Amino acid sequence: MPTAILTGQPVPGSSIEPDLRSLGFDVRVAGDAADAETLLAAVPGDQRVAVVDARFVGHRHALRLGLTDPRFPLAALPGAVTAQPAGRQALTRAVARENSANGGTAPGGDTASAESGAQDVVDGLADRIATALDADGADVHRPELGSLVAAVPADPQARNEARQAVSAVDDEAVRLKSAVKARDGFFTTHFISPYSRYIARWCARRGLTPNQVTTASLLTALIAAGCAATGTRGGFVAAGVLLIASFVLDCTDGQLARYSLQYSTLGAWLDATFDRAKEYAYYAGLALGAARGGDDVWALALGAMILQTCRHVVDFSFNEANHDATANTSPTAALSDKLDSVGWTVWVRRMIVLPIGERWAMIAVLTAATTPRITFYALLVGCAFAAAYTTAGRVLRSLTRRAQRTDRAARALADLTDVGPLAEAVARAARGKVPHLAPLSAALGAAAVVTAAGLTGPGWWTVLAAAVYVPLSAAAVARPLTGALDWLVPPFFRAAEYLAVLFLAARSDADGALPAAFGLVAAVAYHHYDTVYRIRGNAGAPPAWLVRAVGGQEGRTLLVAVLAALLTAGQFTVALTVLAVAVALVVLVESIRFWVSAGAPAVHDEGEPA
Repeated sequence: MPTAILTGQPVPGSSIEPDLRSLGFDVRVAGDAADAETLLAAVPGDQRVAVVDARFVGHRHALRLGLTDPRFPLAALPGAVTAQPAGRQALTRAVARENSANGGTAPGGDTASAESGAQDVVDGLADRIATALDADGADVHRPELGSLVAAVPADPQARNEARQAVSAVDDEAVRLKSAVKARDGFFTTHFISPYSRYIARWCARRGLTPNQVTTASLLTALIAAGCAATGTRGGFVAAGVLLIASFVLDCTDGQLARYSLQYSTLGAWLDATFDRAKEYAYYAGLALGAARGGDDVWALALGAMILQTCRHVVDFSFNEANHDATANTSPTAALSDKLDSVGWTVWVRRMIVLPIGERWAMIAVLTAATTPRITFYALLVGCAFAAAYTTAGRVLRSLTRRAQRTDRAARALADLTDVGPLAEAVARAARGKVPHLAPLSAALGAAAVVTAAGLTGPGWWTVLAAAVYVPLSAAAVARPLTGALDWLVPPFFRAAEYLAVLFLAARSDADGALPAAFGLVAAVAYHHYDTVYRIRGNAGAPPAWLVRAVGGQEGRTLLVAVLAALLTAGQFTVALTVLAVAVALVVLVESIRFWVSAGAPAVHDEGEPA
């Protein structure tokens, strides 16, 4: 149980003790600074501890935001400071220094003056500790409180004013509002969040966790995919309804996490990966349902997954390239900011990029009312337009800004390329001998292998193109990716590998080749998403052995081309299936091991471009 150390006796009528106990704290009272240090030392090192000024007046949710958020080792708000085990040493040093500086109590000639001096020392101790932590260079999180009150009034009049300010603001209304993302899509904002936040509160009051809601969302989506796979009109209608229900739960889990501050590493991993698993499983369900009706749309399903994944890698690469870039301005960015200040353009621009809310709503309605083929056609057209719009804007920003990218950005882009041992060996040999034309090299290599696979299908021309793709991939990564358009290299690589698999499977004319290719691309895409979220958590890329074990993007592309040329149609299908299972097993086992480990970062992204 976490411990809260109150510095001094609460004034009559104060709610600070019951508020702290309602947040799960065991409350102890320190009579002076020395007592506070003693009580701090008595708290086990693996527990959270807080030092709170007994004069504190404020909303309970302000205390919750400041003292219970699990994402930050150290946090503070007016009149309170807290530390988790990772920040405990810094807090202990700060308390000891404050106690030493004041001699534990202020000097006094008699008992009364000594008591008065002790009170003078203990008053404001929490704020002085927070200031000392800042002086030590500690990273102290201070939550945005907005209209919430958190104050340490110095006299009765100020205390009455603070209490009136507390009464004037509905704590619960603020908490509910803050549970919703500050920036979200039109459909989510206006058709889901107005009621899903109340579902989140209902879940919180019954002790449900965000992970349980996330799992329920996944199961609902999988049932929806199963309904779509029946190929009946009733199944399609049920699938559409269940897909929307899954999305409601998908919004609820994040709102529940923000409402109750139940953030966790496992929850971050589940939330980051299940959205993709749900959507791509639904695509597979639609393709199976269409096949039951005699319509083969596996190529469309795989194309939709490829397009959506490439859209995401464009977002990820651009954001990582500009994560901490300096002089990061451009006329295009200025125009975008100006448009974001006008109400109707904000919503139009958010809708035309087809975020997850709008996309899932469209898929659900079209599934219920039309056919899988029409659903995939609409999805491909909509996502293609969104991809063209966002990519064009980012290219313009990159060409018109004069940003200096850091080594961190270059490292992140290099990790996102997912090059394997073949390209690495060539890159080492060519380092310093080739000009820095990373996007051009990547684009030429991608164009060569995709064109060969699309026009000639399985055969030695495609093998030759895939072999040429290896040195071109190496040339793209032979130098640090610090150029204005170098963030395009990972998207080019993703498109090359995924589309080559799609075209080779489609041109093989083998029964089951496209579903097997769907499985292979899904497994590889999971590996790439996993890489993104590790980078976002400042945990670096997956281990080098994993990238080598699954061949790297150029190695897998060459391997699939060779298998398509050497094997019969039936054997190629089996080979794709075996490769898909092998890649999935390796990347899933390593991913699960990492994300459930104690050292994994908690990644909670409020700006997911899903």
